[in-house]
Amino acid sequence: MAAPQTTETPSQGAAAPAGSLGRALFWPLAAAGLGMTLIYHSIGSPADDKPPAPPAAAAPAAASPSAAATSKATPSASPSLPRSVPTRLRIPAIAVDAPFTPLSIGASGRLDAPPPNDKNLVGWFKDGVTPGERGASIVAGHVDTTTGPAVFLQLRFLKPGATVDITRADGTVASFAVDTVETFSKADFPDKKVYADTPDAQLRLITCGGNYDRKVKDYEDNVVVFAHLDSVKKG
Repeated sequence: MAAPQTTETPSQGAAAPAGSLGRALFWPLAAAGLGMTLIYHSIGSPADDKPPAPPAAAAPAAASPSAAATSKATPSASPSLPRSVPTRLRIPAIAVDAPFTPLSIGASGRLDAPPPNDKNLVGWFKDGVTPGERGASIVAGHVDTTTGPAVFLQLRFLKPGATVDITRADGTVASFAVDTVETFSKADFPDKKVYADTPDAQLRLITCGGNYDRKVKDYEDNVVVFAHLDSVKKG
């Protein structure tokens, strides 16, 4: 995803609503809340992204029983939190450490994009679920902007089990564990799979991906990270 461009008209498929988070997020609030399409457009050159270097080998630290009891949710119940806005996103595996900005539905009926001039900023849908609440919380970020690579440049390299930490305004840190990382064509984006309500606290991280079409100045795919709330701790 890259910066908005006021002179560019977003493309829309005939079969389904199209979406964008570069110019804007096309996010019609469809019936039952399941038909929300979040597809990105990019106007910059494709980023020269490379897989992150693996971390240096280290002996695993043994956690004390008391620490494990306070940081991990009980296995018999899915953890969830009351509503509280997110303030910071950290993903150690891909060196992400970024503040949040709220995103809302604009007058056009589209979800506004994060500011295009800030490469290290992520947005969350403020009228949806906050990270840690029951349901699927939506977090979006640019893969690149007109000024270069951006916060979610390496999102597609995340692996199952990777940790996503979200600090919230109430002082808690919601730690999510990555389940899968999937790439979907913008022409056939699975709205229900990505946006459907969930009985537990889940997270979706979304950005551009796939090939870059220089003619239309757009990436062909979206990268979506699916994660679930794994533990909660004090910030």
